[in-house]
Amino acid sequence: MRLVTWNINSIRLRIDALRQVNSLMAPDVVCLQEIKVDDPLFPEAECRAMGFDHIAFHGMKGYNGVAVLSKRPITRVQTPSWCKREDRRHLIATLENGVDVHSLYIPAGGDIPDPDLNDKFAHKLAFVREVTAWMAATIRPEDKAIVAGDFNIAPLETDVWSHKQMVKVVSHTPAEVGLLNGMQAAIPMVDAVRHFVPPSERLYTWWSYRSPDWERNDRGRRLDHVWVTPALAPSLRSALVAREVRSWTQPSDHVPVMVDLDL
Repeated sequence: MRLVTWNINSIRLRIDALRQVNSLMAPDVVCLQEIKVDDPLFPEAECRAMGFDHIAFHGMKGYNGVAVLSKRPITRVQTPSWCKREDRRHLIATLENGVDVHSLYIPAGGDIPDPDLNDKFAHKLAFVREVTAWMAATIRPEDKAIVAGDFNIAPLETDVWSHKQMVKVVSHTPAEVGLLNGMQAAIPMVDAVRHFVPPSERLYTWWSYRSPDWERNDRGRRLDHVWVTPALAPSLRSALVAREVRSWTQPSDHVPVMVDLDL
């Protein structure tokens, strides 16, 4: 099974890019974040034309929203809410083969890394804590589960262009990294990409729109992740970060992340 996760930053704006990703990467399952569309306007027909006959989405106008597109049957859909908000950041699609696929979009957290001064950062920390507690109570190591999406946290020093300059910047602060590591350890989950790419190697999935030449400056962050339960770890076969997608016309600031599993 080939799974791709991508913060598409508006599915309707980038539907042609999704077609191209589908054509080049041939995924069985796609997890999308930041689809930015109300459910009645979700482009179902266009997705079905790409071969995704099984679609689950949980969106809202111009903000957030998650989806799972699948060429394999989906037997159950869940849409948990966190922090007493209906901001549509989590969707779980159970596939016919019994695998639970989570499309998860952790809040970005604003610019000031202080929960007392920044409500967005406080929300981010609370969100990760709630999801961690839920995962610890709900997912067992022997379950078949994949948690994929834009986590908005770069946990390793090599997940950012400069640890020294980023350690006080939201997405790489010790508070966020500590909570994300705790969420991963709660099961524990296996980082599917770092399973193949050594932690010593720099790896990014996001480059700011603010950079005049993102490719030359290469000031990226690895914000997009795919985790699998220990039960699925032996099935991991390969992983890929599709960096070239950032150079396409009118790109998302995130690129697709692909993982192959032998199921």
